[in-house]
Amino acid sequence: MSEERHYQQPGRIQQRFLNPTVAFFTRHGMSLAGSRVLQVAGRSSGQPRRTPVNLLTVDGQPYLVSARGHGQWVRNLRVAGNGELWLGKRVERFSAEEIADADKIELLRAYLNRWKWEVGAFFDGVGPKASDEEILAIAPKHPIFRVTIDK
Repeated sequence: MSEERHYQQPGRIQQRFLNPTVAFFTRHGMSLAGSRVLQVAGRSSGQPRRTPVNLLTVDGQPYLVSARGHGQWVRNLRVAGNGELWLGKRVERFSAEEIADADKIELLRAYLNRWKWEVGAFFDGVGPKASDEEILAIAPKHPIFRVTIDK
C-alpha cells in the first residue's frame, strides 16, 4: 500500500466508545489532553464533517497531526484548505498548510511525546525517543497541517 493511501481504521472500542466520549466532552467545553472537534467541509458533498482531533502546539504554533494516516478528514482538509476547531461553544476558524515530510521530525516527536499512550499503536513501534531517521521513515504515513487561526 502506498504511503498516500495508508490509513488505519479505528478498532471497535475506539469507534464506539472512545471517540464518541472524547467528542462529547469536547463539544461540552472540556478538552481531554488537548482535544478539539475538527469541522471541515466534505470534499464531495460540501457538508460539514466532524471528528475529534488532538491539537498539537509547538513553540506557540498549532498543528493537526493524523495519527491514523490519510483518512477522510485529511483528504477533506486538503481540498477545503480551511476548517473550524470547536471546544464547547468556542469556535476557531482556521486555514491549513500541509507540512513536507522532511519538516515533520520534531513535530512527530512532540506529538508522540504528548500522546504516545493514546496513539502509539499507529506509529509502527516508533516513539518520541526514536532516531531522526526512524521518524523520517514513518513521516509519509502521518500528514501534518500547520493551523493559522483566523483573526
